[in-house]
Amino acid sequence: MFENPSHDELREILQRARTIAVVGLSDNPDRPSYSVSAEMQRRGYRIIPVNPALSEALGEKAYPSLLDLPEPVDIVNVFRRSDALMNVVREAVQISAPVIWAQEGVYDEAAAELAKQHGKVMVMDRCIAVMHSLLVGRG
Repeated sequence: MFENPSHDELREILQRARTIAVVGLSDNPDRPSYSVSAEMQRRGYRIIPVNPALSEALGEKAYPSLLDLPEPVDIVNVFRRSDALMNVVREAVQISAPVIWAQEGVYDEAAAELAKQHGKVMVMDRCIAVMHSLLVGRG
């Protein structure tokens, strides 16, 4: 049975991270992926959009997939439906990102198991901005 990391572990992840690749980031300000990512950007994180339909978002160049990223990232933040999480994890295990963070409502036990088998920390069904506010502060 999957369990998210403890609050202490999540706090450490958020304090250590600098760069977040956001899979499914929209350029529509009304979408949660945009507002959450903009908030994390405001709190000092570099956001790298991952969306094949975009050329840029939040002032950053967008990439079609995680495999196209030109630099390492600390967290892969996933704004896709639960049924897409396995494919995202399959890409994420091929890059150096140590943490895969699936947003609120996104959950797949098999994807979490794959991440674990590849030494990745998996967080599911948690909003990164809410957890940041709770554990690190509003920045």
